[in-house]
Amino acid sequence: MQLDKLEQLIVLWGEEKGILPSPDPLAQFEKTKEEVEELKEAISLQDKPEVKDAIGDIFVTLVMQTKAWGLSMSECVEQAYSQIKDRKGKMVDGQFVKE
Repeated sequence: MQLDKLEQLIVLWGEEKGILPSPDPLAQFEKTKEEVEELKEAISLQDKPEVKDAIGDIFVTLVMQTKAWGLSMSECVEQAYSQIKDRKGKMVDGQFVKE
């Protein structure tokens, strides 16, 4: 399924659960942090199914965050890509470090 379609379904779910149309940005931020910690734990355990689940949960919380600001995931990712596409740098200890 395409990400745009999944985003639409997540928005419908958020409406059904009462999160939307007015999610609290700080509450959504806390939820994202919680899910990121779950991702960190899954990575440390090398638990691929849990990594997959955590990444999906993070996406859901970010969709809710975008709606709090009247944005879409597509426009946020597009902006991020436009900023990184021409970046130069190098890999240091498994992490890209920009110039």
